[in-house]
Amino acid sequence: MLFKKSKDILGIDIGSSAIKLVQLRESKGGYQLVNIGLVPLPPEAIVDNSLMDTSSIVEALKSLVQGVGTKIKSAAAAISGSSVIIRKISLPAMTEEELEDQIQWEAEQYIPFDINDVNLDFQILDTSLTDASKMNVLLVASKKEIINDYVTVFAEADLKLDVIDVDAFAVQCAYEVNYDVVPDEVVALVNIGANVANLNIIKDGLSLFTRDIQMGGNLYNEEIQRQFGIKGEEAEQIKLHGGGEDPLRLQEIVGRINDSIAMEIRRSIDFYISTAAEEKVHKLFLSGGAAKIAGLLDSVAQRLNVPVALLDPLLRVRYNEKEFDPEYIQEIGPFMAVATGLATRRLGDK
Repeated sequence: MLFKKSKDILGIDIGSSAIKLVQLRESKGGYQLVNIGLVPLPPEAIVDNSLMDTSSIVEALKSLVQGVGTKIKSAAAAISGSSVIIRKISLPAMTEEELEDQIQWEAEQYIPFDINDVNLDFQILDTSLTDASKMNVLLVASKKEIINDYVTVFAEADLKLDVIDVDAFAVQCAYEVNYDVVPDEVVALVNIGANVANLNIIKDGLSLFTRDIQMGGNLYNEEIQRQFGIKGEEAEQIKLHGGGEDPLRLQEIVGRINDSIAMEIRRSIDFYISTAAEEKVHKLFLSGGAAKIAGLLDSVAQRLNVPVALLDPLLRVRYNEKEFDPEYIQEIGPFMAVATGLATRRLGDK
């Protein structure tokens, strides 16, 4: 089940450029940081959200778990991309038990895959405000082939994959444990990975709209490499920290890509407003490695004309400063939104 959670769980985000791990412990109405870390993945290990070089992924996963020193074997991971279908649908009002019996038949109308080839989950959102005989349901379907690939990789790394979530919903969990949910406030969460940005628009703890934007941090690397004739690792460092032989040219390249990403976010939010007839977005949070790139927050804020901030997934997570360097936590925080959200999952919850 996609929405299930588990105790003593490792939140493990397998991204296209790195694997991130967070382990949290519930403590005094909040969370205590137990373990955190990340390891890079070789290029092409993951292509279009598919696990291509599984041996490299397994070795990186083993190295990361060994490096943080945890003995926990239960893990949660997240998926996104074309193998995952998320739909908000309207159905006749019924109980959760009744929907369990009917969901496969209902889902066939919305899922462009063979229904026998997917895992299904759902969450009842609310009853329709205009028609009490109707209810809104969040439907999630994922190809069994992708799920099986993840289960196999984790098993080979001596871990048990107990939870499969969706990137956008994991970021929402990270947001909700660190920020106050203001009634009726519409918030956009954008997590920018290496190749894809996940957009999730939420209100009162419910997801109103999700979309994957096919742009990410690799756009900067590729253009910097092309313009300056340098290797990928050097381009990554210049992207994040500046420098290089021509700072003004670099600033122009980064500014141009910032504007392209901001425009795509704007288009997706405009689409949400035009199709969902929902309220406008009141604020937006960016996470993911690319969210730290100079000028991106300002570009998005200008395009959308709403307040934009960097999401801190560890804002209210307590930790021992003798065990974790605050500067390091601050540095890697934006990378950890998905992993942190996964680490809050508990089995049996919806």
